[in-house]
Amino acid sequence: QVQLVESGGGLVQSGGSLTVSCVVSGFPFSWLSLNWYRQAPGKERELVASISAFGGTSNYADSVKGRFTISRDNGKKSVHLQMNNLKPEDTAVYYCNTRQGVNDYWGQGTQVIVSF
Repeated sequence: QVQLVESGGGLVQSGGSLTVSCVVSGFPFSWLSLNWYRQAPGKERELVASISAFGGTSNYADSVKGRFTISRDNGKKSVHLQMNNLKPEDTAVYYCNTRQGVNDYWGQGTQVIVSF
């Protein structure tokens, strides 16, 4: 069973930076493609960034391109989302996700609040 545990959320001022992290267990990490989603109050969960197995390819939502960077550390079985130039509209709960076959696995989420 894949388990994901996020950390690193918090309160930051507009224009600031924050990194959220996710530690993964229960599956050979290098083989996993990994995603960061976010869900703002009253909105649907949206895909923010993805990184392929072995880290060869990453993709971003248009709203975060150029500001967010996804990375992975295969030795520490972790995936990170570096967020720069944060905006109030980035306020959301951020979730780590991976998909294995028909199964979706999610962490518990970590709250990011960006103040004006």
